[in-house]
Amino acid sequence: MKNFFSKLLNLKTEDKEADVAAAKNALSKELPPKDELDRKVDALFSLLVDYYGSDRLVIKAGKMDALQYIRSPERGERILALQRIISDNPTIKDIPSDDEASEILDRLTEQFSDILARRSVEDDLEKKVAERLEENHLDYVKDIKMQLLKEEKKNIESPLEQKKREQLEKLEEISLTQSVMELLRPTSTDEIVGQSRAVDSLLAKLSSPYPQHLILYGPPGVGKTTAARLVLEEAKKRRLSPFAEDAPFIETDGTTLRWDPRDMTNPLLGSVHDPIYQGARKDLADVGIPEPKPGLVTDAHGGILFIDEIGEMDMMLQNKLLKILEDKRAYFESAYYDPADDKIPPYIKKLFDEGAPADFVLIGATTRESSHINPALRSRCAEIYFEPLTPANIQEIISNAAEKLSATLGDGVAKLISEYTIEGRKAINILADAYSLALERNTSDTDSPVAIEKADIYKVAQVSRLSPYITKKASDRMEIGHIFGLGVAGFLGSVIEIEAIAFKAREEGKGTVRFNETAGSMAKDSVFNAASVIRMLTGKDMHDYDIHINVIGGGNIDGPSAGTAILTAILSAITRRPIRQDTAITGEISLHGKVRPVGGVFEKAYGAKQAGIINLIIPAENEKDIPKNHLGLNIHTVKTAKEAFELLLGPEEQTD
Repeated sequence: MKNFFSKLLNLKTEDKEADVAAAKNALSKELPPKDELDRKVDALFSLLVDYYGSDRLVIKAGKMDALQYIRSPERGERILALQRIISDNPTIKDIPSDDEASEILDRLTEQFSDILARRSVEDDLEKKVAERLEENHLDYVKDIKMQLLKEEKKNIESPLEQKKREQLEKLEEISLTQSVMELLRPTSTDEIVGQSRAVDSLLAKLSSPYPQHLILYGPPGVGKTTAARLVLEEAKKRRLSPFAEDAPFIETDGTTLRWDPRDMTNPLLGSVHDPIYQGARKDLADVGIPEPKPGLVTDAHGGILFIDEIGEMDMMLQNKLLKILEDKRAYFESAYYDPADDKIPPYIKKLFDEGAPADFVLIGATTRESSHINPALRSRCAEIYFEPLTPANIQEIISNAAEKLSATLGDGVAKLISEYTIEGRKAINILADAYSLALERNTSDTDSPVAIEKADIYKVAQVSRLSPYITKKASDRMEIGHIFGLGVAGFLGSVIEIEAIAFKAREEGKGTVRFNETAGSMAKDSVFNAASVIRMLTGKDMHDYDIHINVIGGGNIDGPSAGTAILTAILSAITRRPIRQDTAITGEISLHGKVRPVGGVFEKAYGAKQAGIINLIIPAENEKDIPKNHLGLNIHTVKTAKEAFELLLGPEEQTD
């Protein structure tokens, strides 16, 4: 060992490689120590060779500026070399004396033991990390193999899947028949009864190069949905129509649509499924990408989005729909979307950055009044009113349906059905039930048409607890103090029967006037207005009479439109002049005896027709609100109460 270190003292730079090799050989040999300290020094050098290896030890000694001390014949310098190598500190300069050598060697031995222990722990950890990586790698490879197998064998089913598919296919083979409503549903616009004006308006607005959004108003069962669907097919055939041959008709129900502030479940506008909590597709969730799902507004792109009962739709959702109509696109937002993420598929990036196309024509249908629809949404839509069906319309619908059923109708069957309903859909249901009863009654084997009789209709009415829709009837007689006024509720007009009776007061000027408590405050105001008009026109004072005015049925007259009718009934009771019972009147009465305009004239005419009224008296200012001879009515316009009296009142009865 001494000769080896002596040789290292004379190392030259150009012989570096040879000298390093010699140092390795010297370190790998066991030389007999002179004493116990030398044995400890040599033992530590031997452990260092085992720990680092000869090459790495020589390199480390060079870095720690300890190579020359390893070659030294002096034990203190060799211990200094050990200090620098084990402590990894080249700044240690003091050469220990023989007295310090033993303590330093003990400390170096303990320090090197810590290094060996830490190395052992690190080796164990590295081994476990390597094993875990290998396991994950194997799992990853297995997943890829399974995915490849699924892609290559995507049509292969498990026995259970095959059994379920076969059960579904067997169910598909079972078919009863089409429903009666499907069989009798109109197949062209010509079959839509009683709505020629509405259908023509609808077709004109959709066939234009610039189609409008629409809201359809009307009572249930008059054909709003059917008309919208059929008119689209007609519009596709028009030369200037913007609708393509494959333009979609997407139908939904406003009563089922609700606003979801989380945007997680919104079938109308579309939604975003976030990857963590909201069930994005697995391949997207695994890499933290949200999944946008376009809604019905995108499905309707290039066609029509029909929302039935749009008046029932959530107001917040109506506001959101308004934004879609303005932008013609549906936009998506998500806190999980990172536009700089390279892993995002291009179609998802396009949906988030540009939105989904939503250029369509909105058609909303409602049985409610316009106040239930967002005013901003209404302002962007043309409004079309579907008319209530008259008894004649119902009878025509019944006749057409019987022809499709290959059934014959007995005398008065269609008229009888029209007395039970004003809805086309309900009339079809009554006919279908009666048809079933007629089939049961027909026991012959002949192929003769099934005959539906009145008795079948009565049986259906009894089972379904139906009652005649119209209870007020006009007549050709004349009565004192009884008149037909007109009211309207929603889209339906109705006749209001008002009666009055007058007696001379026991004491002049102290008569009383009594009116239904349920009639409403505005109807009572009309009574006071009537008192002034009667005094102005006839000179008679109502306070000279005890007068009782009654609205038959206890109805509430919400509005002043019954003013002229109330005035006429009171005047008839006081003067004993009879009133025509085939005539109805509507109009507000002013203090000066003028008949002022009212609303709902179109609907009121329908109510008059239903009750069998022949003559309809309306304010002159409402003349343009209704076509002449509408529904076959003789429509008269008046400006003053005097003109109305001439049409309504007969001569004064003579009393003894």
